[in-house]
Amino acid sequence: MELFAIASVMSFCKKNYGCDITNQRTSRIVPVAFIIVRLISWANVAHGDLVALIETSIVARTTPPHLAFGSLESFDSDVKMCFSSCVATDISDVAWKQAQLGLSYGGLGLRSISHHSCAAYIASLSFSGLGSADNPHLVRSIVRYNSLVSPPDGISVETILASPIPQRILSQRLDDHSFGLVIAAATDADKARLLSTSAPHAASWLSVVPSVGLGLYLDPNELQIAVKWWLGLDTSRGSSCALCPDVALASGPSSHIAARLEAGSGLTPGLDHTRPADVLVRDWAQGKPAAFDITVTSPLTPAILAGASRRVGAAAEAAENRKHTANDPKCAELGWRCVPLAVETYCNWGEEARRTFTLLATHLVFGSSSFCKARVISDMFGRLNITLVRAIARAILARNVIPTDFN
Repeated sequence: MELFAIASVMSFCKKNYGCDITNQRTSRIVPVAFIIVRLISWANVAHGDLVALIETSIVARTTPPHLAFGSLESFDSDVKMCFSSCVATDISDVAWKQAQLGLSYGGLGLRSISHHSCAAYIASLSFSGLGSADNPHLVRSIVRYNSLVSPPDGISVETILASPIPQRILSQRLDDHSFGLVIAAATDADKARLLSTSAPHAASWLSVVPSVGLGLYLDPNELQIAVKWWLGLDTSRGSSCALCPDVALASGPSSHIAARLEAGSGLTPGLDHTRPADVLVRDWAQGKPAAFDITVTSPLTPAILAGASRRVGAAAEAAENRKHTANDPKCAELGWRCVPLAVETYCNWGEEARRTFTLLATHLVFGSSSFCKARVISDMFGRLNITLVRAIARAILARNVIPTDFN
């Protein structure tokens, strides 16, 4: 569970704050590291607090949820209070519900222990072989679990004992249902944002192993504003509008993303940047050069909001179409192939970009396993996305607005 991750990363960061995190186990728990690093830098975390975190996680696995529910809810309340302090603002219900979701749902992985305690207890009891059909605590936990998931995802005592289900899957089903409830009650703007943040690899920037030397990091101010922006919290000051479409950056993130793409994808540094190409790749396919044209677009702009609130990737798809319309004639004249790499401001890349990155990863790990390929793809998205998030965070800090479109 995330609580084990929190305890581990608190201990790790306290000893190595400011250093690269290279341990594989630790790299998996970076999604929750940001809040812990802030806690460590702002408060003196005692050893007893680490023990309390570990004990709370053990309680969830070994104690019937209904016997510890009050204490677990109190723990959740403390986590929310600490998080609110970290981002220096009150947390709205929608924002907190998003933060409690897993990364694949656009959340921050700060799962509610009271909400997931039944999943932890059921999995622990069933895998240990100590569960039985006449165990009232197991029966009661399953009844509660079924009330928190969609009917098709419900379980029974008989099935869970005959074929135990890992806690990861049980918690995923809880997140599925929670995400659906959040979407159903959200405004169009929140729906568009949530659909974009929950797209595949969108939240990968939260899993990037921090490295100052590689530029893969956010400083405390950037991180704070990025988290607020990711959750749809107010990032403006005074009367400034956080979604103003009329403000453009002096230097958009496209150039930063192009540099990151060259550095991390095996492409030769310093490739031709002739327009309409942000990156021109020689001999890309069938002897034809490819003109990579990077464009960043917002799903919150009025022209695309209606579509983006109903369908994942609507804004990126529209941006790809615009680029083809604008650049195809010129590319055809030059003998190039136009490859628009469109990404929404919430890090959801368009289909053409996904295919391109998959092809790049295939070349990088030629002859390796599919697992290696998946890791390279994930790493590629993570590095590109943290570059984008950093540019947006700096734009908000500099001008107090979220940029809308960059070409």
